[in-house]
Amino acid sequence: MLRVGLTGGIGSGKSAVAQRLAALGAVVLDGDTAARAVVEPGTPGLARIAETFGPDVLRPDGTLDRAKLAGIVFTDEAARQQLNAITHPLILAHIVAQEEAALRDGGPDTIVVHDVPLLAEGQRAADFDVVVVVDVPTELQVTRLTGRGLPEDQARARMAAQATREQRLAIADIVIDNSGTQADLERRVAEVWADLTARAKQRTA
Repeated sequence: MLRVGLTGGIGSGKSAVAQRLAALGAVVLDGDTAARAVVEPGTPGLARIAETFGPDVLRPDGTLDRAKLAGIVFTDEAARQQLNAITHPLILAHIVAQEEAALRDGGPDTIVVHDVPLLAEGQRAADFDVVVVVDVPTELQVTRLTGRGLPEDQARARMAAQATREQRLAIADIVIDNSGTQADLERRVAEVWADLTARAKQRTA
């Protein structure tokens, strides 16, 4: 199995790359999806959150009231750490189980792509066999975000909260330039897929 970390700054088109890799045959695992799964109604994760932060963080239908929980943890560092202590091990276990299932279903040549928005920030490059960075110039990021209706000052603030372009490129084994057309992106992703497939075969040779 080849474990790939996929990352890119906000507005880079990382999600579009993940979708194309999935269409080519990669098993794409998304940390956000795992984070939602471990707090579904009936899960131990949701039960522990309600026990720790009180029943008010649940909606009447038993689902997690994310806005209410966010209001608690974003203003209280100790509460945020409590939440992370509950959810992070569960998210990791969920992803490991998905990886094991992918390996069982796909065999040793399986390519598992982890979609990790904050890979550089979390200093997790060493967790993966290959790190793929989707890259665009900073001003193009701003243009894309403002094109989605985000005010420029907010777009720049969100970008400033992430790793810099240079920090992401420093951890890249493979760079996907997404500053061109959709056709350019599709061509580049196909090249990268061929590279990843060759790497996966080398590991099992």
